[in-house]
Amino acid sequence: MDARTALDAVLDPELDEPITDLGFVRSVDVDGGRVTVHLRLPTSFCAPNFAYLMASDAKDVLTALPWTTEVVVLLDDHHDSDLINRGLAADAGYRGTFGHEAEEDLEELRRTFRRKAHQAAMERALTVLVRADEHVDLHAVTLADLPDVPATPALVRRREALGLSLDPSAPVLVDEHGTPFPREEIPLRLRFARSVRISIEGNAHFCRGLLRTRYPESTVEAS
Repeated sequence: MDARTALDAVLDPELDEPITDLGFVRSVDVDGGRVTVHLRLPTSFCAPNFAYLMASDAKDVLTALPWTTEVVVLLDDHHDSDLINRGLAADAGYRGTFGHEAEEDLEELRRTFRRKAHQAAMERALTVLVRADEHVDLHAVTLADLPDVPATPALVRRREALGLSLDPSAPVLVDEHGTPFPREEIPLRLRFARSVRISIEGNAHFCRGLLRTRYPESTVEAS
């Protein structure tokens, strides 16, 4: 696997899209077993914890490749670039990089956004199902009932990230712990999930626009 392909696995935690698709990978330079990656974000004031998470994940996926001997990930043009780049170079970790400013654990932050991604994916998959049959009993829908569309494997991936059941008979409408929603709460839960999905998609579109404005040479388009 080459370095850029490996970076496809790194997601923006808020937008739930690969940093390669979003245009956040500025350059990838390979010299033997040494890989140097430059990342860029839509603005200089993107949240430092998000920026660190993406840069740290990028370093992790590249270090895991069997042929790499040294990995350098650099965040460009961010107000905390120097701090983040020093922390990555020293393998200091999130708390070691930000010290007392690291109010929450990085894994806790990661899980928060995995929950949001799961809600959005669940709403997308069920919307396809409802459009095909508006009388479907959503409370009884299982993974096996979902249509063969891109939204379904996307939901499966989000469930896997949260450690939820992937059994075909598992109910679709569940919380982050795998607990099914009570039937009477389904309309409210779906409205909330829809708002999360719209927020994620809107932010992704906004960030792409900001990136093209900041870096006119960027040719990444909304998918």
